[in-house]
Amino acid sequence: MNTTTASLAQAGSAARTKKRYLILAMLFVVTTINYADRATLSIAGPALSKELGIDAVTMGYIFSAFGWSYVIAQLPGGWLLDRFGSKRVYAASILLWSLFTLMQGGITFLTATVGTAVTTLFALRFLVGAAEAPSFPANGRIVASWFPANERGTASAIFNSAQYFATVLFAPLMGWITHSFGWPAVFVVMGLLGVVLSAVWLKTIYTPRTHPTVNKAELDYLAAGGALVNMDEPGTQSRSFAPNSPKLNYIKQLLSNRMLMGVYVGQYCITTLTYFFLTWFPVYLVKERGMSILNAGFVAALPAICGFAGGVLGGLISDGLLRRGKSLTFARKTPIVIGMLLSTSMILCNYVDSAAVVVAIMSLAFFGKGLGALGWAVVSDTSPKEISGLSGALFNTFGNTAGITTPIVIGYLIKGTGSFNAALVFVAANALVAVCCYLFVVGEIKRFELRKGL
Repeated sequence: MNTTTASLAQAGSAARTKKRYLILAMLFVVTTINYADRATLSIAGPALSKELGIDAVTMGYIFSAFGWSYVIAQLPGGWLLDRFGSKRVYAASILLWSLFTLMQGGITFLTATVGTAVTTLFALRFLVGAAEAPSFPANGRIVASWFPANERGTASAIFNSAQYFATVLFAPLMGWITHSFGWPAVFVVMGLLGVVLSAVWLKTIYTPRTHPTVNKAELDYLAAGGALVNMDEPGTQSRSFAPNSPKLNYIKQLLSNRMLMGVYVGQYCITTLTYFFLTWFPVYLVKERGMSILNAGFVAALPAICGFAGGVLGGLISDGLLRRGKSLTFARKTPIVIGMLLSTSMILCNYVDSAAVVVAIMSLAFFGKGLGALGWAVVSDTSPKEISGLSGALFNTFGNTAGITTPIVIGYLIKGTGSFNAALVFVAANALVAVCCYLFVVGEIKRFELRKGL
């Protein structure tokens, strides 16, 4: 029995509460709404683009609006988390992105011309992206503080798998709402739901040491397993961008580390798959495969179910390997490499005509994408303790640059070739690059230690 396992066993000898699971459940719910709000435009897109006369390239740029601001706001969002804590910053984030989503439902009432409507839609999607920027770094911080190392992969996989559950639950719902009430209703419903959720968040989320009903046995168990239970406590807040702060230099240290750069570039490639499914996949089903908007909403849920299963399974496999004595490097890399290889199967859709077979292939690809989506577990394992929010934000900056490039590149490929064939090759190629990053660049996965006084 290794030292960590022995410590956990000793800490767990007394009956302990399990409040960390309630915290994880809340992260799952919030992340589900987060991704559902990102996907509103992909479901409403076919009807909206038809009504406003928007072509594929213009739609690609509108899809990318979220990505531009999401990336720009990552580092400021990470600083806000380190400075003010996850609870308050996340609550404000949920409220703001929900209000901006709600406002998208009134575009046709607030604008007089198509050009103005397109500009307003782009601006509101831009604001949604900025408001959502702190969300995933906050998820990573909360998991790092509430979960020991040998549960962290599963916890990260569960909140990350909410992106697939969002499609499972909300794609059919939003498809039905669009079919029955028109596309503006999608934004209204989702916006109101998020406003309510921001209030629930404030009543549910606490740090380990401030939770009103957590007991000492659980706190000892978390601390013994490497959870950062003191995060967000008074006196621990960072001033990452204060004048003359040495932490600006820490960003340079993160960027100069080969392991972290391999993880960052790999995440960009993996997130390319995410944004294909979030933006263009429903459009692919409608325009390339001839489905109705209503049917596309339900069909899109099938690959997402497989993605959800893959996401949870990836975390379970990774933590299971860790408990069986495998190295952290092997435990994290194995699901990622296998999953990304499975994702390349989407290229086969270019060679089949049957809609049922296409859905089956996309389901396999989405399963693989879920299996390999362990980037946030890797971030929790590798981020310096002092700047975990900033480190997560930098990771998310790289990853979500794909939110800018993917919609635009695919839009141009569709317009230039008249089909989605080249787009699927582009997405699958990114999966292969992610495999190469983890096999040949990342090396050993371990916590990065900041060099002080530089």
